[in-house]
Amino acid sequence: MPSTERDPCISLLRELVSIDSVNPSLVPGAAGERAIADTIAAHLRKMHLDVTVREVAPDRPNVVGVLQGTEPGPSLMLCGHVDTVGVEGMRDPFAPVERDGRLYGRGAQDMKGGVAAMIDAVRVAAERGFTTGRLIVAAVVDEEYASVGADALVSEWSADMAVVTEPTDLQIAVGHKGFAWLKVITHGRAAHGSRPAEGRDAILRMGRVLSRLEALDRTLQSRPPHPVMGTGSLHASVINGGRELSSYPDRCELMIERRTTAAEPADEIEREMREIIATLKQEDEEFDAEARLEFSRPPYELPTGHPLPAALAAASSAKNAAPAGMTFWTDAAVLGAAGIPTVLFGPGGAGLHSVEEYVNVSDVIACRDALASLALNLKTLGGDHPRPNGTRTRIQPIS
Repeated sequence: MPSTERDPCISLLRELVSIDSVNPSLVPGAAGERAIADTIAAHLRKMHLDVTVREVAPDRPNVVGVLQGTEPGPSLMLCGHVDTVGVEGMRDPFAPVERDGRLYGRGAQDMKGGVAAMIDAVRVAAERGFTTGRLIVAAVVDEEYASVGADALVSEWSADMAVVTEPTDLQIAVGHKGFAWLKVITHGRAAHGSRPAEGRDAILRMGRVLSRLEALDRTLQSRPPHPVMGTGSLHASVINGGRELSSYPDRCELMIERRTTAAEPADEIEREMREIIATLKQEDEEFDAEARLEFSRPPYELPTGHPLPAALAAASSAKNAAPAGMTFWTDAAVLGAAGIPTVLFGPGGAGLHSVEEYVNVSDVIACRDALASLALNLKTLGGDHPRPNGTRTRIQPIS
């Protein structure tokens, strides 16, 4: 194996980490994905792939490259997102530094390490004589917020199977949790702080909601776990209320994130909040609150019996070959909902969304090598296999 200093996969990773691709939906005014998309598109063209660049939001393009074999066979999509979270508190977030077998920088683990691995896997497969089937490498935008990139991708492209190269510590993941974002508003009555008979404190009333939410979270985590996804959970994410010190607050807003499993019905999330508010109203007729679901994404699980996890395990010398589940949500759920059987497989590291993020360099290379080996053995994955939602996949892109 070549040294990491000369390995083209790690050279590409350094180049990707050096590009600011902070998601502007998370950080207003941030750079977005245009520069990194241009770099990836140019790299794929140098590899002689058929490249499509499609803007899915203003100045935020997906990039798709295709390597077509000379013989018919299954199609494999390798997919990763190129946006990152913000960089507040980081020192030189876009200056990749390698030490002690780790490469540091924003996005190094989440998930430019996986993106570099999947792109270079196509190069390796081509050099080693890829002939059977079709490889689709997709670099998408906006996974860290609303996944408009993945939504746009599956409206144009499909495949017989896919690997999303999120950071799994070289585990083969066959599912993950979903999530929901809810807003709760408690209403009070503004009044001078010296006149309690006239005021109603919306913030203190939100305290009652928070107490019930804490109890609900304990209940959720005490339930029997889903075999792949574990248990549901929730946390209070952001709270705002009040105007000044000497006034009763008339309004308080709380944002909640609820993590969900396949064992929980889709309508359970709103029902939980409605029941909490109804109970508090019964206890105090002056209690006034409302709740609404702002955004949600479903959990994902690969259909039982699909051969992709076993094939990837056979292609990998990774330390964790047994299929597992992930706690975090990914674009695999979007691909799965579109009928593409998908697993997660990517390098390890630490510091997801933190001020010190790194990826294990050896893991990036191991991921690359496993994906290339999988691509070279696509013919073993032919046949009729279970697909999410029972849908059929399309080999060709939709015109």
